[in-house]
Amino acid sequence: MRIGAHVRAGKGLVPALEHGAAIGAEVVQIFTQSPRMWKPSQYGPEVLAAYREAQTAHPSVVATYCHATYLINLASPDAALAERSRACLDANLATAQGIGAGGLVLHIGSHRGTGFDGALAGVAEALLEALDSVDAVPEPCPVLLENAAGAGDTVGRSFEELARVIDAAGGDPRLGVCLDTQHLWASGVPFGTVAEADALMDTVDGTVGLDRLRCLHLNDSKVPFGANKDRHENIGKGSIGEDGLAALLGHPDLQDLDAILEVPGEGDGPRAEDVAAARRAWEKGLGLRA
Repeated sequence: MRIGAHVRAGKGLVPALEHGAAIGAEVVQIFTQSPRMWKPSQYGPEVLAAYREAQTAHPSVVATYCHATYLINLASPDAALAERSRACLDANLATAQGIGAGGLVLHIGSHRGTGFDGALAGVAEALLEALDSVDAVPEPCPVLLENAAGAGDTVGRSFEELARVIDAAGGDPRLGVCLDTQHLWASGVPFGTVAEADALMDTVDGTVGLDRLRCLHLNDSKVPFGANKDRHENIGKGSIGEDGLAALLGHPDLQDLDAILEVPGEGDGPRAEDVAAARRAWEKGLGLRA
């Protein structure tokens, strides 16, 4: 398992690699544009090529993931918002594809009370439209659907829902899944013991399938188990705790995945000490399986 972190991209994106290296991250995650603005950042082909070259040559940060803009809501019943969300997703994926990212992580959105079933077809159509909008050379950048924390009318609050979204999109191989530990905890899914972690991975295998699981978002939780709120905390400082995360991180089926910190640090994102805490939790988890 490689431990990574969400970092600031910086002008031209390439500084993200050094930001990651400075805190000991082996992989990084970045936003391709402001996460709370609709206007996409425009990057010329020379900027994208420069990032790919820098990534290939970097001695310690070996992979990059992108996170789609928070404003995107593919499940919205508002036609104008849904269309704007599709265009934004297309732009985010084009940048992720251009820099050779390992995946574009996406919050699907909220159906705003119209129901999961009513939103499903539109979500699937939007995902396929985005995937088909980019020139997937040399290989496609997958869209990684993230499990939601369960608040309100969010789509994707369980792996069963994510599996239905993927099925509605024809099981397209360019769709994967990102498992967020805090969202899972807040949704009332336990994994703090070896037995609970095993049960969770059985659920993943029986719904989306282990082959779809491409990365982890590794976060502790500011809120209690089952609170249905998206509130991240530094590793070992929240209601999950280092031991609770260890039980999951040590699972054999997760050892080839990248685990990306999205913790607050001191207010400016993950620090070196947060990366070190994540590695301790992972190593403790391996010990539980020894």
